[in-house]
Amino acid sequence: MTLAKSKKLVGLKRKPQFNQPDKNFKNSSFVRTSIYDSLGGFNVVSLEKDGKSLDNKLDQVRSYDEVEVGTHVYYADGSDRMLIPTGEIYITFQEGVSEEEQELVLDEYHLELDRRRSKESIVAKVTYRSKNPLKVAAELEQFSLIRVVEPDMDAVVDEYDFVEPADDLLEHMWHLKNYGFVADTNWRLKKDADSKVVDAWKRIGNLGSRDVVIAVIDNGFDLSHPDLKSKVYKPWDLWSQSTQIQHGDPRFTHGTPCASVALAASNGVGMIGSAPNAKFMPVSGTSFSLKATEEMFEYCVKTNADIISCSWGSTDPAFTLSAVKEDVLTNAANKGRGGKGCVILFAVGNDSKDYVNYYSAHPDVIAVGATTSKDEHASYSNRGREVTVCAPSNGDWPIIAARAWWDEGVNWETGAYKFWRDGKERGNAGMYKHFGGTSSATPLVAGICGLMLSVNPDLTAKQVKEILIKTADKIGSPLEYDSSGHSLKYGFGKVNADKAVKEALRYKDESLGTAPPAIDEPVKKGRGIFQFNVKRQAPEGYGVQIGAFAEYGNVLIQAEKLQKKYSHPVVVSINELEGRTVYKIVVGTFSQKSDASNLLKKMKENDQNGFVRAIKDLA
Repeated sequence: MTLAKSKKLVGLKRKPQFNQPDKNFKNSSFVRTSIYDSLGGFNVVSLEKDGKSLDNKLDQVRSYDEVEVGTHVYYADGSDRMLIPTGEIYITFQEGVSEEEQELVLDEYHLELDRRRSKESIVAKVTYRSKNPLKVAAELEQFSLIRVVEPDMDAVVDEYDFVEPADDLLEHMWHLKNYGFVADTNWRLKKDADSKVVDAWKRIGNLGSRDVVIAVIDNGFDLSHPDLKSKVYKPWDLWSQSTQIQHGDPRFTHGTPCASVALAASNGVGMIGSAPNAKFMPVSGTSFSLKATEEMFEYCVKTNADIISCSWGSTDPAFTLSAVKEDVLTNAANKGRGGKGCVILFAVGNDSKDYVNYYSAHPDVIAVGATTSKDEHASYSNRGREVTVCAPSNGDWPIIAARAWWDEGVNWETGAYKFWRDGKERGNAGMYKHFGGTSSATPLVAGICGLMLSVNPDLTAKQVKEILIKTADKIGSPLEYDSSGHSLKYGFGKVNADKAVKEALRYKDESLGTAPPAIDEPVKKGRGIFQFNVKRQAPEGYGVQIGAFAEYGNVLIQAEKLQKKYSHPVVVSINELEGRTVYKIVVGTFSQKSDASNLLKKMKENDQNGFVRAIKDLA
């Protein structure tokens, strides 16, 4: 595989006499951050470079008395998993090579025999006189005496010890993970028509950070509810101008289920939110007035809310988003979180109109529509060019949410009973109910934003919205989407928590300089139109091979990028490997090998990995 050095991370091994009280270097003056205590026997750290290049700083650190070995950390092309050479090299000689001849090879490269696996196979260790084990292995590959050589690399492996929460209503929460049925009914759903939240929990190995603060602006918060009471953080009531949240009015119960969808605690009973570890900032007292709007958002900014979830607004054509309210939202979305911006979400509304709640039309807002358990557009969800993403809610089968203790279960407009669609009580009596609408879809996405900030708190509000758009799943007919990938019904698609968290992690590694180049998703039907100019390439000359790809769509994407960036022809070799088609991409067709080497040097300066390849060897 093709490897690239990390721009920030190195591995250090402490000399045995300096191993007290611990083996890691996290308290050393030359270490900025300790990432892993032990990976391949090394402490993985970032260094205080003091203006030096990483290579120079690593050389300096290697000279320190306490440091036995220092090594670079690597990434394989197309992977975000860090690799570190352990210093051991597995060597298998050709049959008949004597032990004396094997020793000559080891002596030439200043290697030390560690153990013998068989007559032909040994494990050697580098010494202080040896080259980098990867370089040694590459050179040993050229020896006719050697059949196979492989440097040992350690990596962070996936640990399959994440246990799903034990909350007893989780199996009913199809919007988090949809198995294709409702647990206690015969109602059939569409399998996988969910938000992939459970998959996101598994990816990060937990339920999110306890440092993330989600503000829910609404009315009717039951702060005594067992799924909410332990999470309350800096509450504020606009009507009473105090921290005492008003409750008990049966006209106002909406805030309780909305908050629970985003952040209901994992406490072993009842339901669970999409970001169950997040702090809950209830801001009670929604209002149309300029003063109240300004006050509620300024409070969220002042008290360091990360995310602001709003499942209210208006589509009344007599009203618009005034200049003052625009400024209020702009200020929060750009100046909150110390300048990174509060992530603001608004429901698009439940009026089945071709325009959205005017608060959600603000360009800094994430405007959330609703889909059903059949992965279809919820007919009530408003449509428009401002819709950012959609998320699972009712319209087929509802979701479960927390219920305020004073919720009488009566719709004040229709008088209809509304707790449970099928009349079957679930969970602790009186504490839960069926819920839905864009009011439910919005806090679901707010919790997903909380998971994204859990793994990468440095994301700006704009980046969070950008990631949601990039990682959303296209559902419905492809004809619903315009050339930019946007649908009036679905926005840029249905939110995918797992992909969003994965991309948030990649943004983090990219900011540290530790991420591999972004890999485009495979080009699928309907994605991308390319102009071809194909001609046969003679098997002669030299170029820089940048990789081998199994997806033809990725070949097109990479070829377009490389040709545009380096202004050289791109050659693609089509091969069969173990029954699969593999595409090898080479940049340049030079008659002189030195010209290809110069291009490789330029490409490496741009963090593009590759190696010089004779075109005749591509076949």
